[in-house]
Amino acid sequence: MRESVRLVTDGACSANGRVGARGGWAAILRVPGRPERVLTGGEAPSTNNRMELIAAIEGLRAAPDGADVELVTDSSYVANAIAKGWLDAWRRRGWRTADKKPVANRELWEELLAEMARMTRVRARLVRGHAGHEDNERADRLAQQAATRDWPARRRPQAPAGEQLGLGL
Repeated sequence: MRESVRLVTDGACSANGRVGARGGWAAILRVPGRPERVLTGGEAPSTNNRMELIAAIEGLRAAPDGADVELVTDSSYVANAIAKGWLDAWRRRGWRTADKKPVANRELWEELLAEMARMTRVRARLVRGHAGHEDNERADRLAQQAATRDWPARRRPQAPAGEQLGLGL
């Protein structure tokens, strides 16, 4: 019997996209019959989009294999990539956007795909941020707090010549 899992994620970044930007992420994982797990982390420099993606990656990484996951996020970047098939289109085009530009944060999207492949299903549900959704508000607070801490640098692969990793610095 596959487990139904609820994963609520959020990312935050102060000075987003600028030198000195500090990012934080949070994931709240609920598996029936198990204690809730709260995961947080961060990096600097970073961007909000990176933090949103890493929150989803780390939350899925903590979920049991074969789970049916409801991923609740206020990130249209993450939700639309999953729900609207952007990920499949990017892969078909060799990790290029519709206007032929390299997909930002490719290495993170590939990590997300690997974690999603362990699950039976991942359904992204987009919620409006800062609109009173209790779990989203909690994840936001945790991500904001995480952005204030010092975290070890996350290993980043080198981008091929002419490509960016989505930092926008």
